Amino acid sequence: MRTAEIADARAIAGINVAAWQFAYRGIVEQSALDAMDPADRLDGWRDMLSRQFSEETFFVATNEAGVLGAYCGVGPARNQSDVDDQLTGELIAIYADPRYQGSGAGHAVHEAAMVHLADRGFQNTVLWVMADNSLARKFYESHGWRADGVEDILAVAGKPIRVSRYGRDLLDYASSV
Repeated sequence: MRTAEIADARAIAGINVAAWQFAYRGIVEQSALDAMDPADRLDGWRDMLSRQFSEETFFVATNEAGVLGAYCGVGPARNQSDVDDQLTGELIAIYADPRYQGSGAGHAVHEAAMVHLADRGFQNTVLWVMADNSLARKFYESHGWRADGVEDILAVAGKPIRVSRYGRDLLDYASSV
């Protein structure tokens, strides 16, 4: 478990695409998933990981050989008028390579991210999840997240996708670790 580095961009892009193709099958248009290519995301990941003063932090879980199995990004809550971004963090992304799902890699990056947010003084955190992604919802709920009733619609590959916001109390989390 460690903070992501620019050199991780290629592996993160690969995990991102593989995880989308696995997790969003039947939710996102299959043609859009099939067209995804890690090479198309590489420059974006390099840019994101190279931001020296970004408020976002990414963590990666690796196995003994150094192979990345999962990543997670967190920062202050973004674009949410009903929360105080000084007190509320956001789990921006968490994805595990489908080959490593169930290995504990996702749990490891999640734990590192929650500790990081609590250490930065955030009292709460939120995330957005595709409402039809039952596997992700189960993962979040098993880690103390609860739907807070806020929903939205995102256009993904031209199709409206319902997303639900989840939240959790970091003060409670910090005391339970």
